[in-house]
Amino acid sequence: MPGILVLLRHGQSTWNERNLFTGWHDVPLTSQGIREAQAAGRTMAAAGLRFATSHTSLLTRAMETHRLALHEMGCDDLETHRSWRLNERHYGALQGLDKKETTARHGAEQTHVWRRSFDVPPPPVTRDSPEHPANDPVYQRLITEGLDPALLPATECLKDVLARVLPYWNDVIAPQLRDGLNVLVTAHGNSLRALVMHLEGIPPDEIAEFNIPTGVPRRYRFSDDMRVDEVEYLGDAAAIAEATEAVARQAGH
Repeated sequence: MPGILVLLRHGQSTWNERNLFTGWHDVPLTSQGIREAQAAGRTMAAAGLRFATSHTSLLTRAMETHRLALHEMGCDDLETHRSWRLNERHYGALQGLDKKETTARHGAEQTHVWRRSFDVPPPPVTRDSPEHPANDPVYQRLITEGLDPALLPATECLKDVLARVLPYWNDVIAPQLRDGLNVLVTAHGNSLRALVMHLEGIPPDEIAEFNIPTGVPRRYRFSDDMRVDEVEYLGDAAAIAEATEAVARQAGH
């Protein structure tokens, strides 16, 4: 029987708090984000969850959420794999910009298309931009270890994120679940939306309206053929609804 999968979006980051496009820019958690991460760990512990292995991105806000949640569960030594394929969507030339100012400059319709459409990316950053991953020591090291630099994005839409997340799902995470291992994945709003889209069969014209709250574990149970049998958020229903609505407001709804 396949193992249980839990998806966890990182807690509030400093650029979330400032309402800036963050993407691959590496920023820490706020004090609220730390509390969200710790609460997620307590929620998973209260649900009786135990994991055999786990995954997170290469961005601090996800790695720190992951660490704090596992600490609350008493699982500090859990095996953790880190991959750039679980990073947040790269927002291209929007990274670092204020979302409200971007809306005022380009209009609400265009900004919403850049933020939430399935297949329209924002304008790319240039190759010499500090926001291009190839200029970041973290990804330069990966290039020296064999990563094709052409895979590093200058901008992305959700379709692009899905294309880079799926190989990691198919080659790494799904086989672990098939082996009966319980797996925790701590990542980001868009990398997790891409996974949810794949797992739940959400079509491209509906995924824009799907919002994942920060710090709320989403648990999946699978049938023997890896179809989703059951999916639910863990925790207080009213608090989850409020957190989801907060994400929806940020997305321009």
